[in-house]
Amino acid sequence: MSKFFSNWIVKNILLAILAVILLAVVADFLLARLTNHNKVIEVPDMTNMTVVEARRTAANHGLRARVADSVFVRRMQKGAVYTQNPKPGSMVKKGRRIRLTINAMNAKKVSMPNLVGYSMRQAKAALLSRGLNLGRLIYVDDIATNNVLKQLHSNRQIAPGDQVESGAEIDLVVGLNGEDRLTYVPNVVGMKMMRSVDAVHDNSLNVKKLVFDKRVKTYADSINAIVQKQTPSPSNAPVIMGTDVTLYLGPDPVSTVAKTDTTGKK
Repeated sequence: MSKFFSNWIVKNILLAILAVILLAVVADFLLARLTNHNKVIEVPDMTNMTVVEARRTAANHGLRARVADSVFVRRMQKGAVYTQNPKPGSMVKKGRRIRLTINAMNAKKVSMPNLVGYSMRQAKAALLSRGLNLGRLIYVDDIATNNVLKQLHSNRQIAPGDQVESGAEIDLVVGLNGEDRLTYVPNVVGMKMMRSVDAVHDNSLNVKKLVFDKRVKTYADSINAIVQKQTPSPSNAPVIMGTDVTLYLGPDPVSTVAKTDTTGKK
């Protein structure tokens, strides 16, 4: 047996087999590292954080964050994260870069895009890319549901190319076909303010009013507030697009507990 293993041909064959196995193990390891095989991460909510806090939070989740744009929101802390892409709750691979839009130090003007002919979702994305916000959806009879017919700012039609302050709300006049006019009220209880408003709009509905608990005293508090109740309540019964939804918000219980633990009082 010892002579068999000492034979140079046998030795070379065994070394070749060992090399193939070793290469396969290394290749599988590298492939898993490079593609983050089967590893997905839920994107944390970095809204209202400073850039330093957002980057630290992203790093703690195996992600990267960078400032991609800025808007100006008068009541919001300057330099704080206003929105992020991908959105909070999205599932992404480890190492994904999160693009942050922060609140600028000073108001800036942006050029109004031409949204006429866009779908509501396309128009909303175009507004966000310019640092503008979707206001109300005003539905009128038309052959195509959710097709943008007009764009309004401060109740007046605004032309493409007109300058408007970053962070402004743009109302959209959109079509509503009689045969395609129903949607459903989403369940946004437990969501933060901006995420809940986004979900309402995504379902072709309007936010009639945001009602804050008396403990919500600052804009920062409102950004971090959690939806505690909504009317109408979510259900399987369809509603007409453009229906108003009222959201009732209060302090985030987790933040409140954390504050109690560190200060000894609420």
